[in-house]
Amino acid sequence: MNKFVSLLKPLMPILAAAYSTALIYITAWPTDSDSPGFGGELLSWLLTLAGIGLTLFLIQRVEPKLFPTARQFQIKSPVVLVIIGLLFIAPLWFVAKEYIIYGLTRLVHYVQMEPLTYSAPELREDLLASVHAVLLAPILEELCFRQMAISPFRSRSAQLVVCVIMALLFGMLHVRNFLGAFIDALFYGAIFIWSRNIWNSVALHAGCNLTATLLAVYCCLGLGDLRIAKTPVIILPDTKIVLGSIVLCIAGILLINTKRKKQHNEQRTIPS
Repeated sequence: MNKFVSLLKPLMPILAAAYSTALIYITAWPTDSDSPGFGGELLSWLLTLAGIGLTLFLIQRVEPKLFPTARQFQIKSPVVLVIIGLLFIAPLWFVAKEYIIYGLTRLVHYVQMEPLTYSAPELREDLLASVHAVLLAPILEELCFRQMAISPFRSRSAQLVVCVIMALLFGMLHVRNFLGAFIDALFYGAIFIWSRNIWNSVALHAGCNLTATLLAVYCCLGLGDLRIAKTPVIILPDTKIVLGSIVLCIAGILLINTKRKKQHNEQRTIPS
């Protein structure tokens, strides 16, 4: 058994990615048609919930028995103020990442940017799909690509190596958005390793997906101008979005800092 586990452990990143990819394709199957409608989306949500349940069972019941070190990343309850703070920080990360991708791509070749347009029917479809993208997909993907893959490894250096490997695989899964998904996955993985709480990564992931949805609404309502490149996928927000994301980020940092101060004060008041 020990020999089997020692052979299995280095393969966990590949196995976790393969498992997650299979679940993603299964959950996306009901929405493959051009007009899946509410019924297709609902079936996709239910399949994703089933996938989340199965993954939680594997992480909490099976993985710790194979790899006792996985218990160092036990799934904890989310801290509400921290989650809200990270949701506020996510828009600035989204904006900064898009400009980083734009700058890196410009070093290689010219980037053709064009105005982003959204019709009302396109927005309705995207808002329906965003329920999955914001509330469900981040949980499933973070459990698989971060929690399941990283937790079996004890040393911080090994965890960081796995984080990079999973970021590469996560980027490959997103094809045209490889660079953006790769950078996102590095960030989510680093947050998970540092905080040892998968819900923090989920919050950032959900916040970035929510930001993309809100930008679509912003564009459709004609509140500002956004520019887009299709290969690689780059969305450059206008000045109002940049300034708004900075304000939200400051509010998010203050919320998280408030929670930390409260925890610190509570620890100080505990009698020895």
